[in-house]
Amino acid sequence: MLQQTLSDIQFKVTQEDGTERAFNNIYWDEKREGLYVDIVSGEPLFTSRDKYKSGTGWPSFTQPIASDRVTEHEDRGLFSVRTEIRSRHADSHLGHVFTDGPQPTGLRYCMNSAALRFIPKADMAEEGYGEYLDIIAPPIS
Repeated sequence: MLQQTLSDIQFKVTQEDGTERAFNNIYWDEKREGLYVDIVSGEPLFTSRDKYKSGTGWPSFTQPIASDRVTEHEDRGLFSVRTEIRSRHADSHLGHVFTDGPQPTGLRYCMNSAALRFIPKADMAEEGYGEYLDIIAPPIS
């Protein structure tokens, strides 16, 4: 059923642990205020308040909305050990977290746009995310 609802790249990323191409994805350069939710479940994950321009070509955040929104897993693929990030409820593969980010956390949550849906601040209440309006702010960079 998910394969019929998601695009090919959304399915590959979220269900098959894929990665989209850098600089060739919808949110790598998104600058508007808003909320980023899991493309599968709609669970709120990140906000523009914590988004910054990392230069990697993927949307990057200093932290999730709350630590319990994502889970961390050891990823031994690509001849290295990385920390994979998945959404808690839908278990969607989102991306990876690295320790080379800016303060205040020093972390870089490098996410795949294909795993996310961006909801502009102006649409959040109408789409049922009004409770998050008070934590939305412009991106860091």
